[in-house]
Amino acid sequence: MSKLLHVEDLNIEFHDHLIPETVVYDFDLDMEPGEIVGLVGESGSGKSMSALAVAGLLSRHDMKKRGVIEFEGKNILSCSRSELRELQGDEICMIFQEPLTSLNPVKKIGWQVEEGLKIHTDMSPEERKKRAIKALEDVEIEDAQRVYDSYPHELSGGMRQRVMIAAATIGNPKLLIADEPTTALDVTVQSQIVELMKKINREKKTAILFISHDLSLVSALCERVLVMKGGYVVESGSVKEIFESPKEEYTRKLIDAIPKCGSTEDLVENGEPLAGMKDINVSFIKRKGKNKEKVHVLKDISLDIYEGEILGLVGESGCGKSTLAKTLLGLIKPDTGHVSAKFPNTQMIFQDPYGSLNPSKTVGFIMEEPLRNLTDKTPEERYALSKEMIEKVGLSEEFLQRYPSELSGGQRQRVCIATALMLGPKLIIADEPVSALDVTIQAEVLKLMMKLHMEMGISFLFISHDLRVVHQMCDRIMVMKDGEIVESGDRVKIYENPSHPYTKELLKSAGLGPGGVK
Repeated sequence: MSKLLHVEDLNIEFHDHLIPETVVYDFDLDMEPGEIVGLVGESGSGKSMSALAVAGLLSRHDMKKRGVIEFEGKNILSCSRSELRELQGDEICMIFQEPLTSLNPVKKIGWQVEEGLKIHTDMSPEERKKRAIKALEDVEIEDAQRVYDSYPHELSGGMRQRVMIAAATIGNPKLLIADEPTTALDVTVQSQIVELMKKINREKKTAILFISHDLSLVSALCERVLVMKGGYVVESGSVKEIFESPKEEYTRKLIDAIPKCGSTEDLVENGEPLAGMKDINVSFIKRKGKNKEKVHVLKDISLDIYEGEILGLVGESGCGKSTLAKTLLGLIKPDTGHVSAKFPNTQMIFQDPYGSLNPSKTVGFIMEEPLRNLTDKTPEERYALSKEMIEKVGLSEEFLQRYPSELSGGQRQRVCIATALMLGPKLIIADEPVSALDVTIQAEVLKLMMKLHMEMGISFLFISHDLRVVHQMCDRIMVMKDGEIVESGDRVKIYENPSHPYTKELLKSAGLGPGGVK
């Protein structure tokens, strides 16, 4: 069988600094028609750069590319711009991580799904519309006509990602490059997208290059895997070889960092309630044009968070998890019900550390801000406490002088945790604190949170859609759906003997469930 894709000795070098920087070294990849290959590694390893080069999307003047990228015998690095345009969006398509930024906000979905047909075919508008609606139906979108006439902001994250897949596959490409296509999605939607990509591969014989830092998804979808570190491919082989008998220490480190669902012992006994909610109801007024609609977000929520425990809160996007957290913090006033807190100064850690930090201020200034606003400590006392807390989260005093843009994702999240510690809280609400991080950085941050929990006696409300992480971290778990707590209990009960159909569905989507905890 002739190769669909042949990449040999690909080197990518940037010239936007005084000293040239090589980001990809001697990258080799062969793909057969209809094959699914995984590309894994941490941020900065060169995964996306290699994929963008294969897609012909690296054309900056301050960049030097060397090597061979042959697609069905045609060298993408040396072919003309017109030849490349014939391939892009037709033979080779790409799906990106964040569909909302990839879709044009002022164009309707139908216009965007049809765009490839406008460029590469001479179909009539009627034929294009019929083909676009069929493409939306193929990615299992219900009411495709309504979605065709919608704008991106009117769709959920999972729907937008399906639209991206429909737009990418409408012309039946031979190669689909998927760059972290499920990172921002809930576990059930992740599972659906993976199954959809399997279906496209099976029915259309489309080859897929799947880029991800989630090794459990790679093992579920791919046949072969390439592991990248520092711009190099350090190991490659079949999924079975890589996951069962990795040769490189770095590969073993990546696999070991996957949250394991192991022991269900050593659960924390309940102490005194630190905070609680009783019969909480929260609603918002949603406006659409001149019409107003009351949306009931939280429905009769009651809960207690105890001293010394980590309480997990799981559920899909839009179920009310973050609204619950903000109500507990006092940022949202409930319509009815009562919120109680034994200690003040409950703090919050957010999902996106970069968006949580003021880019124009130093780390030291950001960390001292709660003390400036809420205490009468002197500048010397504030600095001493910020130095103590930055070191407690594993960073040096020197980081206090840096700006957020000078930190990695893991370092920024550590700064957010250190800032949350400044007022000595007894309870921290962590809202998806590791979902945007690589698997190894995720493991480090989770280990840090557990260390702070053990050493400082801090309790956590841990919000996540990753059931493996929740199993690793939490003592008790609450499952939320459509604004209600549909099930709650200790870790053993929820994972080994779930009672609600929705909990069973979540566990099944994560490859877990009764008898399947692993």
